[in-house]
Amino acid sequence: MDFLRWLFEAQIPVGGSALVLREVLGNIFGLLSALGGMRRKVWAWPIGIVGNILLLTVFLGNVFGAAAPATLWGQAARQIMFIAVAVYGRYRWQQGRDSSSQGRAIVPGWASNKVRIALLGAMVAGTAALTPVFDSLGSYPPVWADAWTFMGSLLATYGMARGWTEFWLIWVAVDIVGVPLLFSAGYYASAVMYLFYGFFTLTGFFVWWRADKRERSSREAASLAVHVGAGAVK
Repeated sequence: MDFLRWLFEAQIPVGGSALVLREVLGNIFGLLSALGGMRRKVWAWPIGIVGNILLLTVFLGNVFGAAAPATLWGQAARQIMFIAVAVYGRYRWQQGRDSSSQGRAIVPGWASNKVRIALLGAMVAGTAALTPVFDSLGSYPPVWADAWTFMGSLLATYGMARGWTEFWLIWVAVDIVGVPLLFSAGYYASAVMYLFYGFFTLTGFFVWWRADKRERSSREAASLAVHVGAGAVK
């Protein structure tokens, strides 16, 4: 209990203000999870869940009686969503690693055009539907930005679980809106971390893109070898 009390009350002095320790720790765990995701490691999911739990208590603000700058219902709700999707993601990646002869959790690939249209439609429709909901709960304005980051986070995390390379670009769209929102709401640690995420996600996109190209080249080479071998037998 003493540890939990300390964890909830601890702050890091920065200049004339202070950062909530749970916010800093939550974002560090989130960064580690993103790093594991870029390397396609199954441990990325449980590490991320730890960060989600910490950030959930931060963004709920006054609900926990904490000295948080503002309550962001969208940011809080997406932590719960992260945990749920992470359970699915870990299962899918673990299943992929168990069935792979090379022990790979996931093989990156591109979503179909139909899926891309569906993702874009879900992003816009979900943002429009959630904005009045978060507004009625008293989320920090502009409320549509809170709804946008929630929907983008949901789609990006699901895309990561499915192995779609585009999920990194969805994170970029989230960061473009989420960083100004967090700065204006006073969540400076999260804002700085998400600003860094923006550059990190671009790196992750190219890492997965190259991995996809290598996989395609390997499959084409293997297919060619099979055809050549079959021709030689004839």
